[in-house]
Amino acid sequence: MLDNLMNLIRQNSGNAILNNNAIPNERNEQAVQTAGTSIISTLQNALAGGRISEVLNFFKGGGATSQDIVKEATDNYANDLQRNVGLDETAAQDAASRVVPATMDQLASKTADPSDSSFNIQDIFNKLSGGKTGRMDVQALLNKFGGGKFDKDRDGDVDLQDLKTMFSGGGGIMDKVKGMFD
Repeated sequence: MLDNLMNLIRQNSGNAILNNNAIPNERNEQAVQTAGTSIISTLQNALAGGRISEVLNFFKGGGATSQDIVKEATDNYANDLQRNVGLDETAAQDAASRVVPATMDQLASKTADPSDSSFNIQDIFNKLSGGKTGRMDVQALLNKFGGGKFDKDRDGDVDLQDLKTMFSGGGGIMDKVKGMFD
């Protein structure tokens, strides 16, 4: 997973890193590696902070549904470029805004594409959680909570409106709860 992520970053580095006069050539690889670290740590921190739904929606929606995570990763990378590579704030933000959103969009799109095996949601979550999701079926969670059977109004998320829809109409509450897991 990490190698594939680094390849995506290199594909998106062009003028932002590799041909950027503000980054000395001998620091290009450090700048690329820092992008990978910033993206991974942002996703790890989101999971550790209980934002699993947001991370799942990021991957389920091909990146488009969770711009907060992309902005957070972009800001983290800009700060890391300032601290680790020595860029000023403007140059760091410019480079980060050209590398991170494109890379994360491709990461989410490739992960959500069943015909693309370069990224696997289970492997990504195992890496992000330090192996703690190894026994969890992340794809099943993605299908249930990132849409699927709980997204009753088919708007791409599971929210209060979906819960209202689940519990309205006929049948007892136990039938509704049981039906959620069939």
